[in-house]
Amino acid sequence: MSDSLKYPIGKFTVPTNVTRENLNIWIEDIERMPTQLEQVITTLSESQLNCSYRPGGWTVHQIVHHIADSHMNSFIRFKLALTEELPTIKPYDETIWANLADVQKTSLLVSLELLKALHVRWTSLLKTMSDADFQRCFYHPELKKTISLAENLALYSWHGKHHIEHIKLVLVH
Repeated sequence: MSDSLKYPIGKFTVPTNVTRENLNIWIEDIERMPTQLEQVITTLSESQLNCSYRPGGWTVHQIVHHIADSHMNSFIRFKLALTEELPTIKPYDETIWANLADVQKTSLLVSLELLKALHVRWTSLLKTMSDADFQRCFYHPELKKTISLAENLALYSWHGKHHIEHIKLVLVH
């Protein structure tokens, strides 16, 4: 399988020497993502919403619900890291989550609305954080890695763009 289908904007790379400018750009990405997602999915037909962007990949419907699940988890991880000393987060199996009944039976518009509200809250939090706050960390037991909130912000800036590009691939198929 082509990496361009799996990673249409490239694989995520951990940033080094993060600046306040980087943080501000990533915060803007988080703030804008739900609107960008909405603009893409409203152009799709019902059959396209149930279409996969690559063989073995999720449908657009599953991707939208996945983004909501993933971004809710990330928001909680931010709050844990800001209120506890090096909390251990709870990983989850995103593939199993993408196949649960709520994903199958619920309109993706519900997750879009959830993302809009969540990103307002998340952006509000992010804009109040100091540089020192972004250095706070959580421990990811599945990855066996300590992750700073700056790195997590960069990851979720990438994550939204990554999946929006997956959805755009459905338009060309």
